[in-house]
Amino acid sequence: MPVEQLTAPEGLLVVPDDRPPRGAVLVLSGSSGRVQTDRCRVLADHGLAALSIRWFGAAPQPATLGEVPVESFAPHLDRLAGISDRLGVVGTSFGALAALLLGIADERLHTVVALAPSHVVWATPTLTEDDRPIERSSFAWRGDPLHFMPFVDQTCWQGPEFTTPRQVYEASLRTFPAREPAATIAVEQITADLVLASGGDDAVWPSAAFAQLIRARRAAYGMDTTVLHEPAAGHRVILPDEPPAQPTQGYGYGGTEDADRRLGNRVLDALLASLPLAG
Repeated sequence: MPVEQLTAPEGLLVVPDDRPPRGAVLVLSGSSGRVQTDRCRVLADHGLAALSIRWFGAAPQPATLGEVPVESFAPHLDRLAGISDRLGVVGTSFGALAALLLGIADERLHTVVALAPSHVVWATPTLTEDDRPIERSSFAWRGDPLHFMPFVDQTCWQGPEFTTPRQVYEASLRTFPAREPAATIAVEQITADLVLASGGDDAVWPSAAFAQLIRARRAAYGMDTTVLHEPAAGHRVILPDEPPAQPTQGYGYGGTEDADRRLGNRVLDALLASLPLAG
């Protein structure tokens, strides 16, 4: 299959062999910002043109996951639009936040897939040199930082000991409830098909609860949402024939490979159903 390596930003475009693609999707990683090479190849095997970029962490993108401009993804959708007029975005974790925000900003999108999503924008997960949280949004729109949920300061935390990142996110929601309404993503403005996937054993943040909040908000506006859930899955979904992501030392994601793959099978089925073969 045709593969093109991209620069400025680093990226990869994979196009299906010998057939018009059923659609073209932008693939976004989570808080690593990395290029998802294997995921692009899997999607191309199933008839989708797939483009993944390093969306922060190297020039010309922002150096950190802080005030990443939502509009910075538009040129990549422009490129995909030259391949197919049926556009999608698939994002994981913080990349799922980017996917939801992009679904609001760009009406060209036909399908938005948010894997391990959150219903709110979070502060940048980057810490100061003395391990304190930074009061800075992870995303911005046309120069204005988006409202965000801050993190509790673990250096002076007086509550129970944190053993997983999920407990930090949950404690932050409990500590700053007044910040949640403004930080909540206006998912009712997404006109694309919306697919959410969550695992009940997610050790990073409570994506299952977040997915239900997203569905409930859209339902209040009469909008449908596809929610896929696997009780034993964790934060990382694994698509069919996709190798599991390398573990991060000292950082647990929850779930099991079997459960993460079961959820990935359902995600791929839902994506292909939303972007069916033409004819």
